[in-house]
Amino acid sequence: MIDAVAIVGPTAVGKSAVADCVALQLDTSVVSADSMQVYRGMDIGTAKTPQEERPVPLLMVDVVDPGTPYSAALFQHDARLCIDSLIHDGKLPVVCGGTGLYLRAALDDMSFPSGEVDSSSRRHYDKLARKLGAQGLHDLLAQRDPASAAEIHPHNVKRTIRALEMHDEGVSYAQQKRGFSAPKPWYTTRYFGLTMDRAVLYQRIDERVDLMMERGLLDEVRCLVGRGLAEALTAQQAIGYKELIDYLNGLISFEAAVDLIKMRSRRYAKRQLSWFRRDERITWIDMDACSIDAAAQAILAGIEV
Repeated sequence: MIDAVAIVGPTAVGKSAVADCVALQLDTSVVSADSMQVYRGMDIGTAKTPQEERPVPLLMVDVVDPGTPYSAALFQHDARLCIDSLIHDGKLPVVCGGTGLYLRAALDDMSFPSGEVDSSSRRHYDKLARKLGAQGLHDLLAQRDPASAAEIHPHNVKRTIRALEMHDEGVSYAQQKRGFSAPKPWYTTRYFGLTMDRAVLYQRIDERVDLMMERGLLDEVRCLVGRGLAEALTAQQAIGYKELIDYLNGLISFEAAVDLIKMRSRRYAKRQLSWFRRDERITWIDMDACSIDAAAQAILAGIEV
């Protein structure tokens, strides 16, 4: 018996559609494991399935406002409440997403350093990030904890801040990350990864960005900016939002903003694949060779093995 099924993979590969098919057959819900879909109002840019198009309940979306601090530790707590509730009701949770850390936080035995999300330390480093910028903050981490800085991309402000906080607490982000490398299951989970030819995937990403623009992503960004959330969106480095905020601020052209969204989305997909390829628990399904329904049936058959 298994406790959960996880459907993972890069952006635009078709995870949500496959997860919906699987959950519909199992009469259960999908638990989203996406670090951006937790935010209310960030719908088009995060490829959140519209409410009216969801064949099954979608959990762990629209959890907090974009300006509210949120973390993998908080996601772990909230997602496990959803998963435990489904298990209690005799249903098999379908966990679907591309944020590797959030998936592992929910499904594996991971502990996070104690510390308030909205602590004075967090406010201090948030303020410093606005003053120094992403690279300046990363340089500060490199001075204090070179090993941890080497593990974090300079643009990842949230993780840089966490590493600085951990250093202040006498904990090394790099050492903790090495402890994460050997997964210890919290739930007995069967993992399935969706993949496809890289060129085809990149084309799908470009086409999806164009579709997001047609569906009103720019208006969505304008609305969020109008609510005073521009700073929060920029700090999160949310792909699709930061670029359009730069356009609205007159820093780049509209065409350049869209091109940047596509390029950064492709790079993100590459990083996602690198993360998931390291997990030997994943059974891979080639989406070049099968339809959404066929992939769902393959997963259902794999669950029964």
